[in-house]
Amino acid sequence: MARFFWHGELGSKIHWLAWGKLYRRRADRGLGFRRLKEYNIVLLAKQAWRVATRYDTLLHQILRQRYFPGSNFFAANAGANPSYTWRSMLRSRELLIAGTRWQIGDGQTATIID
Repeated sequence: MARFFWHGELGSKIHWLAWGKLYRRRADRGLGFRRLKEYNIVLLAKQAWRVATRYDTLLHQILRQRYFPGSNFFAANAGANPSYTWRSMLRSRELLIAGTRWQIGDGQTATIID
């Protein structure tokens, strides 16, 4: 990616600025680039949150039937021969767990809130 950014082509060229400075916010005299690996995990966590909380969506219903029947997203495991999408969502689950908590209501059900 660095090679393409600096010269628009793949090849060995001089990098005039360290990648650490490119990732800085613009307010901190950087170029405001996002760290793609971290950004991808955040987007996967967002999609996983939708699967965990929106029961009426087609994606939730498909994944529930295949990977967590009779359970919930947070208790699910990878299963046999999991898809790349499912494995990616499971990797982002730790981020969701760190930012959520359970709210106990009437003793019959519990709700996940952020």
